[in-house]
Amino acid sequence: MEANGYPVEEKNVADSVAVKLDHSVPQELYSCHTAVVDGYTIEGHVPAAEIDRLLAERPDIAGLAVAGMPIGSPGMETEGVANQPFDVIAFDEAGNMEVYASYKP
Repeated sequence: MEANGYPVEEKNVADSVAVKLDHSVPQELYSCHTAVVDGYTIEGHVPAAEIDRLLAERPDIAGLAVAGMPIGSPGMETEGVANQPFDVIAFDEAGNMEVYASYKP
């Protein structure tokens, strides 16, 4: 994120599930880390381009997520291993979800 112009403040927490619950992340979207960017929750390895789009469009959602840790998502690039397809999912506080963007190798 820093390489894309976003300031990063890292906080280690004792209960990461509580953080996800506090920020309305649906359980099926849980990943390795949770961030808050200008009031939106970002769960997992969401591409910076989608965060840029989110902040430009300002939709009425709680945030974006990439479930799990798919190979080829930002920070999960693996030399010599084929990228996996993944979706960026928009979610709201009620747990509704929809595909915000799709990445196919």
